[in-house]
Parts: sequence; structure tokens; C-alpha cells
Amino acid sequence: MEFNHVSVMLGECIEGLAIKPDGIYCDGTAGGAGHSCEIAKRLDAEKGGRLIAIDRDPDAVKVASERLKGYPATVVKGNYSQIDEILGDLGIDGVDGILLDLGVSSFQLDNAERGFSYHTDAALDMRMSREGMSARDVVNSYSYEQLSKIIFEYGEEKFARSIASGIVKAREQKPIETTLELAEVIKNCVPQKVRRDKNPCKKTFQAIRIEVNSELEHLSLALDKAFDCLNTGGRLCVISFHSLEDRLVKQRFKSFCTGCTCPPDFPVCVCGKKPRGKMITRKPVEASAEELAVNNRSHSAKLRIIEKIENTER
Repeated sequence: MEFNHVSVMLGECIEGLAIKPDGIYCDGTAGGAGHSCEIAKRLDAEKGGRLIAIDRDPDAVKVASERLKGYPATVVKGNYSQIDEILGDLGIDGVDGILLDLGVSSFQLDNAERGFSYHTDAALDMRMSREGMSARDVVNSYSYEQLSKIIFEYGEEKFARSIASGIVKAREQKPIETTLELAEVIKNCVPQKVRRDKNPCKKTFQAIRIEVNSELEHLSLALDKAFDCLNTGGRLCVISFHSLEDRLVKQRFKSFCTGCTCPPDFPVCVCGKKPRGKMITRKPVEASAEELAVNNRSHSAKLRIIEKIENTER
């Protein structure tokens, strides 16, 4: 199976994880195992070093299993929002670092049959796990109100109502079955100037993909669970690719680093809340000029890193 994927900000992630040879680490989005291999090669199995690589995509699990052979690594098919259960099943109480590389992988985009791309024709799918509701189901069964809501909120598309209306009108003639059929509907629902300036399909395809895979819900769960699974001094590194993801990561990291929440006019703290983490990156790390020149996917990437400073009861 050809699984090409250029790991985004690979060096920055490895440095951010501050890997110890005897540590236990988790890559929650193994993909083509680029990040996983770099983590695993720094671990010493004889000293207890170990990597847990997780992915919801069965294709990625097969590839990662092959590429991580010979390393102290365990590959698990699952969603990173289940990280606490996965580690618990493996008898692991805590880890020293976790990496989450969010969004759709280059392999999923480049593999036309997966239905993620609006550049090639394929059945509307977009399921990262290859299970459950597909993009075809969303496009052909969601109401106008539901479609306009997800396209506006998840795609941040100002022509959401027009596109939702166009989808409903088109499917009255026949179901929308393929990526290029959907792309054509979208193009016909936006002004000509927008079509000339850039491909108008990106935001709507992003919105439908997020809905199909419940990406933001899983991310919200995963951030809390991943931070809880860290040992004291452990680090959580998250790469996001659009503002919705980055905003969620930024706000959640801030909450982990926030202490007393008592009103400012209280003479003493009564809430007892203490910071549980400290930010390693005050501002998100972005790809270097050298990486931008060779890896187009890194253009929108933002890396945030937090370290756990107090191991609370789990």
C-alpha cells in the first residue's frame, strides 16, 4: 500500500516532546508513521522506552504497523478521543508525551477513492475510519438548515446559505453521489469573482468532513483525556490546520494553565484551583521557510505545546 505523507514540523515536534529514552510516548494520529518512527528511534526498549501509535484509519494502521516493525512500538486502531481507554487496556498508567497531528492526512487527500478531495472524481465518502455516516449521507439527507449551519460554522463560509440551497435543489433532481458533482454544485452557488480568485470548494468540503468524522467533538474529548494521561513533566504537542481546531486547542491549554478563579475582590482564594500545566510555546510555532518551500500542507499548520506540572488524580 502506497502511503505517502510528509510529516509537518517534524523537528519541532521531536524537540517539543523532549523525548527520554526510557519514556513512554503516544502518537494519537499515527498516519504514515513519520512522527511515530522519529519518536520510536529515540527510545530504548531495554530501559522501558515505548511508543503507542493510534489511528482510526485502518489503512494507516496497516502502514504504521509495517513501518514500526523492529521499534519498541504498539500500533492500535482507535480514536485519539479514547486514549485513556487504549492506554488503560495496555496497562499504562501515564505517559511522558503525546502528539496529535490533526485533520486529514496527505494520503487520505491524495487517495481519490477516499472521497476527501474536490480535485478528483470519487464517491462521496470522507470517513477517516471507513465506518459510519459518509459525506454522501450528509449531503443527501441533511436539511437545508443543518447544511447551512455546518457549512457556516465548520467551513466559516459566508456563502453557506446559498451553497446549502444549491445542494438541496440539486439533490431533488438526483442524489449527489461524487466529489465532482458536489464541487460543481458549490461552484454554481458562489459569485464568479470568487470562482476566479480561488477554488470555492475548500471550505464546504472541510465542513462536511468535520461533520462526518465528528472532528471537533473528538478533539475536545481528546485534549482533556490526553492531558490527564500525562505524567508530571509530560508534554502534549498538538498541530492544528484551521482556526476552529487552533482556537479549541488554545482555549483548552489556557484553562489547564489557569489557577485561582475567585472574583478579584476576594481577599483570599477559596476555590483552591491551581494551574495544572505551563505553556512551552507562548505563541503557536509555524513551519520554517525551508519547510514551506517543500511541503505545501505545512502552510496553515500551528504547533502548540504544553507541559503538565501537577499530576492530579485520574
